[in-house]
Amino acid sequence: MPGLGTSFGRGGATTYQQDLMNSDCIVIMGSNMAENHPVGFQWVMKARERGAEVIHVDPRYTRTSAMATRHVGIRAGSDIAFLGGIVNYILTNERWFDEYVKRYTNAPVIVSEEFSDTEDNDGFFSGWDPARGEYDLTTWQYAGTEVHSAAGEPEQGFRAGQARGEQAGHGGHGGGLSHGTPPETDDTLQHPRCVFQILKRHYARYTPELVAETCGCSAGEFLAVAQALCDNSGPERTGSFVYAVGWTQHTVGVQLIRTAAIIQLLLGNVGRPGGGVMALRGHASIQGSTDIPTLYNILPGYLTMPHTEEYGGLDGYIEQTTSPGGWWGKADTFIVSLLKAWWGAAATAENEFCFSYLPRIDKDHSTYWTVQQMLQGKVKGYLVVGENPAVGSANGRAQRLGLAKLDWLVVRDFVEIETAAFWHDSPEIESR
Repeated sequence: MPGLGTSFGRGGATTYQQDLMNSDCIVIMGSNMAENHPVGFQWVMKARERGAEVIHVDPRYTRTSAMATRHVGIRAGSDIAFLGGIVNYILTNERWFDEYVKRYTNAPVIVSEEFSDTEDNDGFFSGWDPARGEYDLTTWQYAGTEVHSAAGEPEQGFRAGQARGEQAGHGGHGGGLSHGTPPETDDTLQHPRCVFQILKRHYARYTPELVAETCGCSAGEFLAVAQALCDNSGPERTGSFVYAVGWTQHTVGVQLIRTAAIIQLLLGNVGRPGGGVMALRGHASIQGSTDIPTLYNILPGYLTMPHTEEYGGLDGYIEQTTSPGGWWGKADTFIVSLLKAWWGAAATAENEFCFSYLPRIDKDHSTYWTVQQMLQGKVKGYLVVGENPAVGSANGRAQRLGLAKLDWLVVRDFVEIETAAFWHDSPEIESR
């Protein structure tokens, strides 16, 4: 998850599910946890037994809603406004954890004077390049520092093989990072260009009235959630956010998770018992795809898949994927251990532990990209194993149109499935 990866340095949940029992307030959004993660939900119930507030914000009333102390119904897709309202409530009512914010977040850091917010650019932040459809992040830098890539991303555009979508924020964070000069800061949080003041100005628009109008709940319902979260956060209490694919599958999924991270940092709810942002993955096709992994662009251990570009061998790859510290500071250990596990005694220092045996990727080969290539007639055949993309894919309609353009399709599953039916001729179906 790039929202968590950008906020905390790694895209996984900030805590483990058992820690939810230590929370004083649990806000569940984008998830029907009681039904879809029933084993983990026991820890939510243990927190409730201790007196914690359990709040379910969701368009539907589900079993999770029934087990919560409060359910707030909102319009589907309006989560971003609800979260923005909580940020504004915290800042307007001075409910942030001051000592935590000043010491453990980038709130005091001063941003470059070239940066400008959306009000000054017809809804875009500074640096938008309409020709490329991307941002030039140069103006987003901290004052007094050199221009860097953020979390391993290049300054300009997308580099072949970089993580995207659901898996972004997991692999290859270290690429291009280095220790640099500390940025300029204002520990009083009063400088007009410090992160805290920029945040305050940007979120001022999310008033309780705007939230109510956008989300379809009442202003009172929204305020009750914001107050409960603030009342249960601080030096002696902590709150937690819990989400699942009901957030990640939004078009603004990254922004949703990023906003939840902002809320938790303002309230001091990260790195403390019962706090954090819990990403409820857990499904075999989601968690397994990154852990095993079956994704095209990462290796086991969330290591970046090698690209077709010239690394200069294993040492060059390690240099590109290692950061100065933290999890990704041990990329050399992880990759060598993986190579030795795969090739055993054949993997030696003399042959770079068989690093050259690894395949290479040259561009974005995600599902969405592949479907687009189908529609353009550039993908001639497709192997489907244990999946039903015509029904289960988020871009199912485009997937069905793409399947119809294939020259051949092989579906390997227990039974004939809908994916095969969308092909223009009788495909081969191998039953197991």
